[in-house]
Parts: sequence; C-alpha cells; structure tokens
Amino acid sequence: MIHVRFEGRSYDIAEGQLGIAKSMNDIVVKQQLAKYFDVAPERFTSYVIDRTTNRNLIIRPEAVYG
Repeated sequence: MIHVRFEGRSYDIAEGQLGIAKSMNDIVVKQQLAKYFDVAPERFTSYVIDRTTNRNLIIRPEAVYG
C-alpha cells in the first residue's frame, strides 16, 4: 500500500494503480505520482518518501519545524 498526503488530503493507493514497485527509486516514484494526480512532476520535488518496515510507502510533504 502507498499512503500519500497531497494538497491537504490523504490517499491510500495500491501499488498497481500507480505502476509503482517498492524497489523503484524516489525519482521514479515521484514521477508516477505526478502522472496519477495529473500534475507537473515538480510538485513532488520536496516530498519525502518513507519506506516502512512493513514495506509500505508513505509519501508526504517535507516537514518544516521552527
């Protein structure tokens, strides 16, 4: 499962819907997300991809503290 936080909303999407394999690098994952959401790939430039121990991906905006 891929968990995505995008434009203030949370999405749970199966890998097959995005054409993403967990072994893909971050750049390819972000490109696939841009296609899925029909936005420019640059929208995901600052996003972070967390790979959990249960093999899920969590894709979220970079957190800014301070």
